[in-house]
Amino acid sequence: MKKNIFITIAAIYGFLGVALGAFGAHALKDTLSVEMIEIFKTATYYNLIHTVVIYIIGMTGKVKYFRAGFFLSIGVFLFSFSLYIYAITNNTTFAIITPFGGISLLFGWTLIIWESIKKTKE
Repeated sequence: MKKNIFITIAAIYGFLGVALGAFGAHALKDTLSVEMIEIFKTATYYNLIHTVVIYIIGMTGKVKYFRAGFFLSIGVFLFSFSLYIYAITNNTTFAIITPFGGISLLFGWTLIIWESIKKTKE
């Protein structure tokens, strides 16, 4: 997988994170409960934080981190976007998906840790 795919994914997630964050802060503030606004904020926070990491993986071009980038990308999609939809619809079916995204994010971070500490052949 080429590094540009992670830059593209990060750009899309970054755009959506800012757009959905603004949408939540302005258009939804009077229609959602305080609890659902907090869930929406959590989705935006995780979306944008992991977007930066995915972007860095793409920019470094280090193949050893590409699997981590893959799991972080899937994790953002499953975690943040299930929370966005859950907060807007209050449909708990979407909240059931969220932990799978969290596991994917954790696995991505674990791969970063693993790849950073394991010995490499030089």
